[in-house]
Amino acid sequence: MIQLSEKAFKKLVIALAVYLVSLFAANTLGAKLMPFIFGTQLSVGIFMFPFVFLMTDVVGEVYGKKVAKYFVLAGIVSTVLFIAYTFLSLAMPWGHRLPVPMESYNDVFGLSVRFAIASVVAFVVAQYQDVLAFFFFKAKLGEKLFWLRSTLSNIWSQGLDTALFMAIAYVGVLPLSTIIGIAIPWWLYKVAMGFLYTPLSYVGIKLLKEKEPAPVPPQK
Repeated sequence: MIQLSEKAFKKLVIALAVYLVSLFAANTLGAKLMPFIFGTQLSVGIFMFPFVFLMTDVVGEVYGKKVAKYFVLAGIVSTVLFIAYTFLSLAMPWGHRLPVPMESYNDVFGLSVRFAIASVVAFVVAQYQDVLAFFFFKAKLGEKLFWLRSTLSNIWSQGLDTALFMAIAYVGVLPLSTIIGIAIPWWLYKVAMGFLYTPLSYVGIKLLKEKEPAPVPPQK
């Protein structure tokens, strides 16, 4: 088991908080679409979701594959619990005094079983594949070129995430051409944002790494 100083443990907990907050923000706030280039629309989740994949790369770079997989496990447990709590909340009857309109609450938190399954399956497969791909490229390319290893693993895992979610959520609901037309730009946008966030990954690596102790001068 990896041994951490108290300072390093605190930084790892903060990294986990960033990871989980980014995950939930992307999944909840991402329902909002904004206008984008060439007449397309883009989910605002594009600003948060790249952090989810980049954070496992950063943590894996500093602490190794096992800790990165623990982050993924935390994300899976949190997502499944959140979906379960959502269904439980929606199943409960409404009281007479409503602090928020019932329709607004249901619109925001209403989630079909199919969408829930699509979200969980895509997340589990893509996140574990991201960790495996990152360390595959690390074995092939060596310790350097973090940006390239991260980008290559991101291309693969984001593609899986997008393909799995769109297939499970929309096949049989939307025409295949429409699904492909939505999926490919969304995948490319996520990869592009992940690449743009790469400098932040280097900042994260620098913050998580513990400083090497200063060499002790030889005694005369």
